[in-house]
Amino acid sequence: MTIQHVRVAGTSYQRGLQYGQQAADRVRRSVQAYQRTFEHFAGWDWATVRREAARFEAPVQAFRPAYVEELRGIADGAGLDLTDVLAINVRTEVMYAAQARHAAQARHAAQARHAPAGKKRLPSECSAFARVPAPGEAGPALIGQNWDWLLHSAQTIVVLEARQDDGPDFVTVVEAGLLAKAGMNAAGLGLATNAMVTDADVGDPGLPYHVLLRAVLDCATVTDALQALQGGPRSSSANYLIAHASGSALDIEAAPGDFTRLYPLYPENGVILHTNHFLAPRIHPADLSLWAMPSSQVRLQRLQAAHQANDARTLDDFRVVLADHADYPHSVCAHPEPAAHPCEQGQTIASLLMDLTAGQLWLAAGNPCQVPYEQLTVKL
Repeated sequence: MTIQHVRVAGTSYQRGLQYGQQAADRVRRSVQAYQRTFEHFAGWDWATVRREAARFEAPVQAFRPAYVEELRGIADGAGLDLTDVLAINVRTEVMYAAQARHAAQARHAAQARHAPAGKKRLPSECSAFARVPAPGEAGPALIGQNWDWLLHSAQTIVVLEARQDDGPDFVTVVEAGLLAKAGMNAAGLGLATNAMVTDADVGDPGLPYHVLLRAVLDCATVTDALQALQGGPRSSSANYLIAHASGSALDIEAAPGDFTRLYPLYPENGVILHTNHFLAPRIHPADLSLWAMPSSQVRLQRLQAAHQANDARTLDDFRVVLADHADYPHSVCAHPEPAAHPCEQGQTIASLLMDLTAGQLWLAAGNPCQVPYEQLTVKL
């Protein structure tokens, strides 16, 4: 699999335009793929998706007007309408709200002792780690993850490298047309992430997940990132694993809503490990991960077992963990489940390893059990 490297610079609109022009085929392919995906999971045609997506423009505009300009540039560059690009940037809000609805239906059916409707299962999602040195301890600040998602995203993924006039330069590995996913920036901040879902994920307009990922990559410190996640009501549950070259690290579990639904977790012996369920002991909405993404529990167990056995301290140590096949195909290194519906099949699309101290990023464009990591040439 070849991943296109997109390099952009200038104002928000100029960067978006360059992004859309350079990755036009992949952006349009992403829109086409999500038309099928949204129909399968939410039962919505594209006109409905566009109408729902348009409701998110105002919250994003109020939060960071520059992001709307960038999205507008992406749309113009790819020959699409703004609402088409906005729709793929709120794909989490569409799909996980559908999962929350399906979970509620299954629960009601169980209480009524009726046979539940056929379950539409999202693919396994991401497995992430960070390791930072204690004060006075030598060693690099490391962060990374396997990004697991639907098979079509292997044909839309890009490396986006941005030189900004209004924030730190950054690099992110992301589906074409989206503002950001995992990555790092010139200020020494790195980001890994996990999707999550609760019964509060109902798709209400607010700040979308992928907009907030971009907001984190625009931050200079972990504290700045925590403040950015409080910039307005969040629409979706998600986990934001954030580390910094200086040695700071914080895992922020977020449910939809305001700052009262942020749940910070801290490194244990310098390490944070996370998959797709909440680890905070008490959260206000109900965590639906056992129902929606049951592989999350086993993947976290494997991350923990590897760390306890080997005291992972280097990227080579974590490279072995990210290629683990226990509980295959629902493993840390995820592979398609042959029996699943084509719209529900997923796998590890990319694996990222970042040394924030050295400002270096390695990427495996596919399953790390099969594809070697290559160091990206980036100028941050």
